[in-house]
Amino acid sequence: MASYTDVLQYLSSLDYPAEKDDVVREAEREGAPPEVLKALRALPPVDYANGSEVARSAGIDAAPELSPAQRAAQARDRHPRVSQHLRGI
Repeated sequence: MASYTDVLQYLSSLDYPAEKDDVVREAEREGAPPEVLKALRALPPVDYANGSEVARSAGIDAAPELSPAQRAAQARDRHPRVSQHLRGI
C-alpha cells in the first residue's frame, strides 16, 4: 500500500494546481512504484492544490500510527495547535 510520504516524495517537483493526468504523469516520470501509481490512477479527475490534497483524495492516511482513540481525541479538540493560554481569547 502506498504511504503518504511516498506520494509526496514522487510529486515533490510537481507545480500546482495540477490535474489528475499531470499528477500521474509526474509520478511515472519520477519512477513511482506500482502501488503509488495505482492509488494515483484511482484519483477523481479534478484539479489538486497540493500534494497533501492528492494523498487525501487517494485515501492515503497522513498519520497511520494514530489509534482510533487518538484520532477521536484530536477531532474533539476545538483548537488544534493553539497554546493553552490562548484558548480563552
